[in-house]
Amino acid sequence: MSAIQIKTKALTIRAGARAMARIRERGLRPADVGILPGAAGGPKALGIQGLDLALFGDWLPRAPRERALIGASIGSWRFASACLDDTGAGIRRLGELYTEQQFAKGVSMAEVSRSCRLMLEQLLEGRDAQVLSNPHYRLNVVLVRSQGLLRHDHRGVLGLGLSAVMGSNLMGRPRLGRHFERIILHDVRQAPPLTALRDFPSRCLPLDQHNLRHALLASGSIPMIMQGVRDIPGVGPGTYRDGGLLDYHLDLPYNGGDIVLYPHFTDRVIPGWFDKGMPWRRGDGGRLQDVLLLAPSPDYLARLPHGKLPDRKDFSRYLGDDAGRRRYWRQAMDESRRLGDEFLELTDGGGLAGRLLAL
Repeated sequence: MSAIQIKTKALTIRAGARAMARIRERGLRPADVGILPGAAGGPKALGIQGLDLALFGDWLPRAPRERALIGASIGSWRFASACLDDTGAGIRRLGELYTEQQFAKGVSMAEVSRSCRLMLEQLLEGRDAQVLSNPHYRLNVVLVRSQGLLRHDHRGVLGLGLSAVMGSNLMGRPRLGRHFERIILHDVRQAPPLTALRDFPSRCLPLDQHNLRHALLASGSIPMIMQGVRDIPGVGPGTYRDGGLLDYHLDLPYNGGDIVLYPHFTDRVIPGWFDKGMPWRRGDGGRLQDVLLLAPSPDYLARLPHGKLPDRKDFSRYLGDDAGRRRYWRQAMDESRRLGDEFLELTDGGGLAGRLLAL
């Protein structure tokens, strides 16, 4: 008797109320997708590389159209890579450059910032114009302008500022407006795909060749890890930092009526970086009603080394063993092709609607 092969599910798929009704009625076609969010999460992006490759390299190009890509931190880097002329090569290049990063114990913020600037130079290689002129994708980069003590990079002063932010956040997320201003730098051909932003002080400004690299670097500049980016052209004086501080998983008021296709690291939407330890802080169902979220399933994660996606803690876990970390991260990237393959199988075979869970 032959053994019965049971295929485990690689993806957890969640949908907002309106997206769920629409997909159950009509299915999902590439032409339905008008917006893609990309969350902050550092090396976790490597763990869903295969999903990005399937979406940008195969599925979305079947129905070319204008699409808004809105990313914070590594999400903005992923999407800038996807906007390069050779999408697949750009996405893979980002994964390889990130994997090759290595830092000694006690590395300074200045050194990490220098390393990330070099990584960005190697990723773009003078092709900034390709990112800004892609015929189908419109990039939006989310960052924050720091207020008060958060304007400084001295660890002691910055630490006091972050303590104040955590206290404000415990009292209520709206209080973060006294510490940060949200900045969205967007492709000049399309305004950000959002209704009016009233939760925090916010500005939407043009993204161009003079500020693209500043914006990408600032969007990933984690306090205490990297220096802030100063005085971005077209934005103004100030210290600019990681967009995930306010918009960790991009719980934003999307508009337009299209499906918001969200390739994500987890099936939970956490509003801000400081909400990570607050399970009661969740994404707003009204804002996320058009979202279709794709994330690695628990079964998939359980089969990865350490039972998780790559993350920043791996630099400490593998301190002194960069070769071991690189092997682990490359294995995670290789395995992630299962995520993309399963999505294509479900959409091509009509099985997606039967897998939907509520977001």
